Amino acid sequence: MAETALTALVTGASRGIGRAAAIHLASLGYTVGINYAGHKEEAESVCREIERQGGASVLMQGDVSCSSDVARIYQSVKEQWGHIDVLVNNAGITRDALLIRMKEEDWNTVIRTNLTGAFLMLQGASVLMMKQRHGCIVNITSVVGLTGNVGQVNYAAAKAGLIGMTKTAAKELAGRGIRVNAVAPGFIQTSMTQAIPDKIREGMISSIPMKHMGTPENVADAVCFLVSEQASYITGQVLQVDGGMVM
Repeated sequence: MAETALTALVTGASRGIGRAAAIHLASLGYTVGINYAGHKEEAESVCREIERQGGASVLMQGDVSCSSDVARIYQSVKEQWGHIDVLVNNAGITRDALLIRMKEEDWNTVIRTNLTGAFLMLQGASVLMMKQRHGCIVNITSVVGLTGNVGQVNYAAAKAGLIGMTKTAAKELAGRGIRVNAVAPGFIQTSMTQAIPDKIREGMISSIPMKHMGTPENVADAVCFLVSEQASYITGQVLQVDGGMVM
């Protein structure tokens, strides 16, 4: 791989927002690392779709919450690409329960994947990008990190922490030519939201000023804007993609 080629690594890229972001970035000329933890067939389907559209991608399996897996991912990045231009920190899970009923294991699991995993990936990318003196990092947080949400104390805490991480990293890395921003999706059509009962889903949609759910492609568009030259003077920001859900 020529070192001048544009490269992007997307975590949790096998489906939903990660899949859409990977496909969008590939359409812009990036060779995309498709990171996944356990959904190999879905990750392979993303690679096939990118190839069908004339793009290039590489499978990069690994659990972002495991430091040894993250080290292996970045070793692969160095061996195959020699550099990295973009990191999209998207990998995330849910383990919902009311505060008083939440098991410590479910708290730890969500924090470990959604926050610690994002930290490990951000740290690894930063090491490479500081040497290059350029790079873009986009963390996928959530409007829940801004407002909280009943039954999601672990998820909300992780997403709020990701916002703080974004702003701190942006301040630390700006002098090395690295921009760090976040995208905060609202109610998006993904496998997570498909499991919500119809009555609750309808109530949530009615509270959105634009009166409909967003799509993974809406979020991917925001990611691609933030890594583009059009956003070259933007860092440390949280871009809400929520149809006006949170104002």
